[in-house]
Amino acid sequence: MKRSDFNYHLPPGLIAQHPLAERTASRLLSLDGLTGDVSHHAFTDLLALLRPDDLLVFNNTRVIPARLWGRKETGGRMEILLERLTSETTALAHVRCSKSPKPGGLIELSVDEGGDPGPHRLRVTGREGELFCLASEGATPLADILQDIGHMPLPPYIDRADEADDRDRYQTVFAERDGAVAAPTAGLHFSEALLQQIDKLGIRRVSVTLHVGAGTFQPVRADNIEEHLMHAEYVDVDVSVCNAVRETRARGGRVVAVGTTAVRSLESACRASGRIEPLRGDTDIFIYPGYRFLAVDAMITNFHLPESTLLMLVSAFAGREPIMAAYRQAVEAGYRFFSYGDAMFITAASLESSS
Repeated sequence: MKRSDFNYHLPPGLIAQHPLAERTASRLLSLDGLTGDVSHHAFTDLLALLRPDDLLVFNNTRVIPARLWGRKETGGRMEILLERLTSETTALAHVRCSKSPKPGGLIELSVDEGGDPGPHRLRVTGREGELFCLASEGATPLADILQDIGHMPLPPYIDRADEADDRDRYQTVFAERDGAVAAPTAGLHFSEALLQQIDKLGIRRVSVTLHVGAGTFQPVRADNIEEHLMHAEYVDVDVSVCNAVRETRARGGRVVAVGTTAVRSLESACRASGRIEPLRGDTDIFIYPGYRFLAVDAMITNFHLPESTLLMLVSAFAGREPIMAAYRQAVEAGYRFFSYGDAMFITAASLESSS
């Protein structure tokens, strides 16, 4: 398939720049993958779309304030986006500046873009492909530096600087494990009160971990999408999740993944044997039309960028034409798009039964 098969027109005014006042105030477009039928709801109507035998699978990753500002010893300004913490004092990072820093170079960090250097410094120790290897000077834990002067890594389509409110709102209420540099945005719609209502319905909840990387925003550059090289992200699917998926499927319930990261986690855990098995490590799974889903029956997800790997994933799940038709309806109806935007509830067009 061609990258252009996943393009659509989106008026810039529909890209959400701020979250709504209440997490659950978003709209919810429901798409039946079997029939292509679309219906429009409030996000809280999700309670009526779920069933008592369903299993909700959340991604419990926590977004770290991974964006830093600094300058080289020569004075050149730079923006740093940590991709992954590799130890308490080291990380892999994207570095944007006029001239790439060399191994051994020192970076003086500041609180804001263009600000005066503060006490924190990083040393460039090497490169791994497009990423730079960085280490904190003086063995200061990077987590401490990030909490002190780091900024929330808002996506590039949010055309503003991060604000104090983003520390809370660009984070799910169930986040537990530090490591993501982008939010699992489908989870942003859930409040503690809504989770309690879900529990009262008897719907079971479990969590996986996928530390979302900055690569989630990298464009597909290959015209033939099968030639696209997917970025790798850390994933952890434990045995309790696997057992819950099997039990749910055995009793005829649905596995409902909250977000494409939960989908990628569960499907990655099926890659080795075709059955869901515990998985801890990296995944570079790329899901596009033609893929056979093994673990997921339905998903909750936000709207995704044109020609993105995430749009290809949901197209594989419910069919490209139904997805593109639903997106056209969403544009016409004025839905809010992307990370701080509205959501979809999608059921699968077809499903394997081997989980």
